[in-house]
Amino acid sequence: MVGMKSRDVVPSAAIKFFGAGTAACIADLVTFPLDTAKVRLQIQGESEKAAGSGATRYRGVFGTITTMVRTEGARSLYSGLVAGLQRQMSFASVRIGLYDSMKQFYTRGTESASIVVRLMAGCTTGAMAVAFAQPTDVVKVRFQAQVRLADGGRRYSSTLDAYKTIARDEGVRGLWKGCLPNITRNAIVNCSELVTYDIIKELILKYDLMTDNLPCHFTAAFGAGFCTTVVASPVDVVKTRFMNSGSGQYSSAVNCALTMLRNEGPTAFYKGFMPSFLRLGSWNIVMFVTYEQLKRGMSRAQQYWESPF
Repeated sequence: MVGMKSRDVVPSAAIKFFGAGTAACIADLVTFPLDTAKVRLQIQGESEKAAGSGATRYRGVFGTITTMVRTEGARSLYSGLVAGLQRQMSFASVRIGLYDSMKQFYTRGTESASIVVRLMAGCTTGAMAVAFAQPTDVVKVRFQAQVRLADGGRRYSSTLDAYKTIARDEGVRGLWKGCLPNITRNAIVNCSELVTYDIIKELILKYDLMTDNLPCHFTAAFGAGFCTTVVASPVDVVKTRFMNSGSGQYSSAVNCALTMLRNEGPTAFYKGFMPSFLRLGSWNIVMFVTYEQLKRGMSRAQQYWESPF
């Protein structure tokens, strides 16, 4: 990321890799209920059709959260958290932690990076991250989407049971279900998120609007979250619907998108927009602020460890 001063210790690739995963886990812990509400709103049209008129209706972000707490208990807001944290440690570490290294790779080690290079770096690390973390994303979405059954049971009893059940019933390929739309989504998200954050932070520092501190990180992260939500919401809804679907429900991600368009209209692609924005905005703020502080703290700790006197 931009903004390192000459007196600052430049963080190593390992520090960025570990720091990104840790910061993303902290951000997930804070914002997970918003993510769960977003998933429920995104699949609402689909679940209503499957369950009939008796399906639970969700209205708005906080209405969804309130309904879930009332009907399923407060723990339902964190359903899939274990898989979510597994996802962030494997996913964010790659897509965020390796972003600067990928920029250097494309620029052959030079300091300046054009917008095209930044977009290429974001697409590359986003695609790499999906290849590593897709099974954890599938399990997380399945957990967040599942509603307690009438007999009190659930679709999956635990994270491990979800991995085993999906692999048994749908084959190992089931764990990589929705990989293509997820690669598309995360290429878009990664570019929107990281490149926007990079550019906003760079402009703030270039014109001396703020110093390289928490308010600067907060502002850049908020802007990145809004831009990402606007650009990525349609692909995110299709990804969520497709990964949560049963075997044979949709023949492909494109078929899922066309079915949504035909049955629910174009507004279906922006279902859950407000929780998406609240979640991505708050997630970006917590993640980037934490990431910047972790990078600096771990770099200084490493420097002290190597040269204590």
